[in-house]
Order: sequence, then structure tokens, then C-alpha cells
Amino acid sequence: MKILVINCGSSSLKYQLFDMENEAVLAKGNCDRIGNEKESFIGFSANGESDKEKVIMLNHTEAFLQVKRVLTEGKFKVIDDLGEISAIGHRIVQGGALFNESMLVTDEVVEGIRGLCDLAPLHNPAHIQGIEACRDVFGKELPQVVVFDNTFHSTMPPEAYIFPIPYEYYEKYQIRRYGFHGTSHRFVSARCAEVMGKDIKDLKIVTCHLGNGSSITAVKNGKCVDTSMGLTPLDGFIMGTRCGAVDPSVITYLQQKEGWTPSETDIVLNKKSGVLGISGVDSDDRAVSAAEAQGNERAHLARSIQKYQVRKLIGSYVAAMDGVDAIVFTGGIGENTFDLRADVCNNLSYLGIKLDAEANEVMRRGKEGEISTADSKVRVFVLPTNEELVIARDTKAIVDAL
Repeated sequence: MKILVINCGSSSLKYQLFDMENEAVLAKGNCDRIGNEKESFIGFSANGESDKEKVIMLNHTEAFLQVKRVLTEGKFKVIDDLGEISAIGHRIVQGGALFNESMLVTDEVVEGIRGLCDLAPLHNPAHIQGIEACRDVFGKELPQVVVFDNTFHSTMPPEAYIFPIPYEYYEKYQIRRYGFHGTSHRFVSARCAEVMGKDIKDLKIVTCHLGNGSSITAVKNGKCVDTSMGLTPLDGFIMGTRCGAVDPSVITYLQQKEGWTPSETDIVLNKKSGVLGISGVDSDDRAVSAAEAQGNERAHLARSIQKYQVRKLIGSYVAAMDGVDAIVFTGGIGENTFDLRADVCNNLSYLGIKLDAEANEVMRRGKEGEISTADSKVRVFVLPTNEELVIARDTKAIVDAL
């Protein structure tokens, strides 16, 4: 069975084609700047090679036609025709309280996703465009499955997901903590249990998905009991361009002083804050780390805040679970930035964590393994995430059950 996994943004489309016989990735790529008549392009990889082409894609349907072309034609061809694809799996950012599991796409499901657009205005409309474009290109008969970013977090108890504002707003607007990066936290927590050779139902794990967008999750007995992102991916701790949690009065005060509208406030908090806002250098960890190495004090401050907030949040989740057996680092920063991992772990010594400095320094660029010593009371791992594989597996399971 071959499954195409799709992640649609408002002007982008990422794809991976899986052969589920061995879960191998046959091809992957991305369409970017969709709708831009001058700068849209498709990048693709298959058969051990990569390339990209400048091509006009005015909408997602045209983007899928380009995906069809590179999958079935030329030197990057991996299938003879689209009939070889058994199903399509979509990443959906916001399923709200309406969807607590992956679902087969129906008209009712699409309308449900559409009804949640207010909670994810930048993401859900784009996901719907992707589903509808797939129907145009692949036909309505091909099964499509949606996998929600927040499903893994649906097991949180009310004390973790209810915000302490008047309860009527939860009832009227479903304002609550939803969490995101759920497929990543689900994958690495399961992988952690597998690597440890233990049943996940017997473990307490803190998973740290650290990248330009970051979140930390407490996983107790295989279920999420708390996570750092909230109603939107803005909540939590400092990220590339997002502020994370701040005193709400800071926001209202600045709105009064600067005269910001709600949309202007959103731009500042989501696009101009975080590591970028503090460092004044960049949102990319590599650029900020380089600036710090050259003596840039604001870059150093941004990274110090990041390290501090990560370990503070881990500590709070250890308290929430009344203990911890393992800590996992994943995501672009979590998998590659060894000095951050060292700072976090060395400042959690009260937990009995002992870091293997040599293992920590070499655990980068896709490597998987343990970075704690044999006598560490808490085991620490670097585990590359694979959200697309989770989506492919869910899609296969749902299609097989039809």
C-alpha cells in the first residue's frame, strides 16, 4: 500500500509518499509560494537525488498537479500513475474538542474543520484547500484521512486544559488549552518506551519538541496530562518568533501605549517576538548561536531565556506527574543543539540526571540515542521525530478497516 501524506499551508504544500510495506519514503518535496505568479517553485527528492523547479502554481489544485507530474514522470518518477496511491493522509492543526481521533474525510468532517477556522485562521482554511484540491486531482473516490495536531492532547484533565477566566467563555467559545505538535509528542514518547524496552503504560515521560515552534508535553502512562501550547501555538515558552506565555497585562499595556489593533498585536506576538525579538539577530537557532559565539549579548540573553524556560517547564511537569522516568529531546533544536541539552540536564541535577557529555555532543544530524549515563536516575534521549509516519500509519489503519 502506498500512502501520500500532505501538510498544506496557505501558500505551501509539503508531501511524502510512503510504501507501507516497509514504511519507506519513496519521494518527498514541497511546493512553496503558491499563488505567487513570479516566485512559486516545487522542490522534490527521490531515488537518492534532489532538485527544484520554478513553476507557476496559482492555487493548491495546480500544486497537486505538479506533485502528480514529479511522482509519475521524468527522472524522479517513483510510480506509473496515481492509481498506485491507496490513500491520502492530511495533517490538520486544529481539531478543537470536536475531533479526538483521526478520521476518514467526509463532507461532515470537512465542515467540522471549517467550523474551527476561528481557532486556527492561518492553518485550517489551508488544510481544507488541500483536501478539496486532492479531490480535484485524485478524484473523490480515493480515501482521505485527517490526523489532528491536538488529538494526542485530548486526554488532558480539566485542571490542565481549563483557563482560569469566566467559565462562560469556555461554554460559549470553547476557549481552552488544546495543545499542538501532538503527532510528534505521540511518536517520540512511543519510541522512547520502545528504546527503553518498557511498556509506555508504566512510564512517566517529558517530551521536548524544540524548533522554531516549540512545545513540551507531560506523558503519563502513555497519555498526555499537560502540554505547553494552549488555545493556539503562541502559548508556552520562548520560540523563534513567538513570545510564549507573558503577563496578559503586558499586552493590554502595550496596546494602550502603541495603539495596536488585535491584528497588529497578533503580528507582534507571533512574528516579531521570541528569540528574534530578544536577540534582534534572527529566529534561526544557528544564526543566533553564531552571534552568541561572537559576543553578541542579546543573542546570549535570548538563548539563556530559552534554556531557562525549557528546564523550568520540565520541572513543572515532573511535579504534575509526581516523577519522571525519561526526558526526550526532538525537533530541529532538540535534535541538534547539544549545548542547550547540556544546560537543561546539568541544571536538573536534583532529579539525579547525569549527562554523558561525549554522547550528547555527537548526538546530532538525525542520530538517535541515549545521552544520559548508566547510573543516571532519569534517562535522557535524543529521538528524531517522524510526524509524517504517524499520519501514514493512522491513514493505513483507517483505510484497512473500511
